[in-house]
Amino acid sequence: MRVWLPLDSFALAMGGEEVAAAIMAEAKARGVDVTLTRNGSRGMAWLEPLAEVEVDGVRHGFGPMKVADVAGLFGDLAKHPKALGPIEELDWMKGQTRLTFARVGVIDPLSLAEYRAQGGLAGLERAKGMTKAQIVAEVTESGLRGRGGAGFPTGIKWKTVSEAAGDRKYIVCNADEGDSATFADRMLMEGDPFTLIEGMAIAGLACGATKGFVYIRSEYPVAIRVMREAVEIARAEGVLGAAFDMEIRVGAGAYVCGEETSLLNSLEGKRGIVRAKPPLPALEGFMGKPTVVNNVISLASVPVILSKGAAFYKDFGLGRSRGTIPLQIAGNVKYGGLYETAFGLTLGEIVDRIAGGCFTDRPVKAVQVGGPLGAYFPRALFDTPFGYEEFAAKDGLIGHAGLTLFDDSADMLQMARFAMEFCAIESCGKCTPCRLGSTRGVETIDRLARGDASAMPILTDLCNTMKLGSLCALGGFTPYPVMSAVTHFPDDFARAKEAAE
Repeated sequence: MRVWLPLDSFALAMGGEEVAAAIMAEAKARGVDVTLTRNGSRGMAWLEPLAEVEVDGVRHGFGPMKVADVAGLFGDLAKHPKALGPIEELDWMKGQTRLTFARVGVIDPLSLAEYRAQGGLAGLERAKGMTKAQIVAEVTESGLRGRGGAGFPTGIKWKTVSEAAGDRKYIVCNADEGDSATFADRMLMEGDPFTLIEGMAIAGLACGATKGFVYIRSEYPVAIRVMREAVEIARAEGVLGAAFDMEIRVGAGAYVCGEETSLLNSLEGKRGIVRAKPPLPALEGFMGKPTVVNNVISLASVPVILSKGAAFYKDFGLGRSRGTIPLQIAGNVKYGGLYETAFGLTLGEIVDRIAGGCFTDRPVKAVQVGGPLGAYFPRALFDTPFGYEEFAAKDGLIGHAGLTLFDDSADMLQMARFAMEFCAIESCGKCTPCRLGSTRGVETIDRLARGDASAMPILTDLCNTMKLGSLCALGGFTPYPVMSAVTHFPDDFARAKEAAE
């Protein structure tokens, strides 16, 4: 009997370890030989812990599992109260286009043999027979853009580093996933770490780098453990070695270290504050050497591009947003989790069809896209296609593709205040617009809450100053949630004025 149960943090938070122990105890008591594989999550967070049992070669799902449900896995599975049917036939799974996350939830994350059997390392093997320029051209042609938030073309960044002069070059993976409603990086590292390792090794070949670092936030203990074990396995099997090796570094919990230059400072043992640009990290990055800094999903998307070709990957998406994007759906939502699909679905399709609306069954009032610094979109904008330029045209941003749902009870003035307060707390203090603008912003929003309408032009000026003057994304993006709240939800600000009067 073979059973899969995720080691992913979703499952662990909901009692996954207790369920795993109960499965093995029940098997021992019944004298049943059970192989329990701790896989990654399929992304259906509301069903975790999600157990899968192989029936006639087909994996059937059961969840959300409790310890009391375990005994039923050893009886008539069709009558199990948590039976979901074949896992690949569930609506959540059938509607996806899984490229980057094709193996997450399917394989044992630490089995290199299973990784190979599912097409792993094919991209790296192909890259070994190509020149640096050919690899860079393939990634450029695919249209892959940075999945960490900025959406900068990955191939251009790699080309800059590849052609830069330097006796040493580095590949740095930014796994300091600190935005609310983002968990794709964590899920990938916990569920398919070899994909990230392979992507970094390909980047090393493309850029002439022999060393890589994965900078993981300290709040991800499972990802840290799995990645460290995977690196050791990859090194022992010859995937890593003299040509390209890597190590795992752990951050200390600073949100600003998600910004690439702050991350590099931290990686060098310095205080995590932003660096002025130029010079760009691609020319003077880690230890002053040419450095590629890419997000986890950016690097993990490279193996499928190299194995199947740029044209295959580019065939998905719309406009300049090519390939697939792992949507991370959270907040007041019925069906939260990770859903990988090609760019192009409308925001309304994502919210209503995939997420199922609000958990409270109240109307959806707003969706914040792009983390705590993303804009709040009202239902009037739900026809916006999910693409970088399409969201920018509506004064929004995709960011890391995290979506947070709010129902009609949410006070958008208070949400705007939260964005400013968040920036004030997390600012590294390097630049004046972010350091002082955020603090003055909180004070100005409080004036609006007290009914002082004269504070509105001050808030607008503050937002413009922060957007134009900040050195990193923290202060520069803060105006998005603030001004979108003001623009799209004026009634919330009017009610504050009425209450004050």
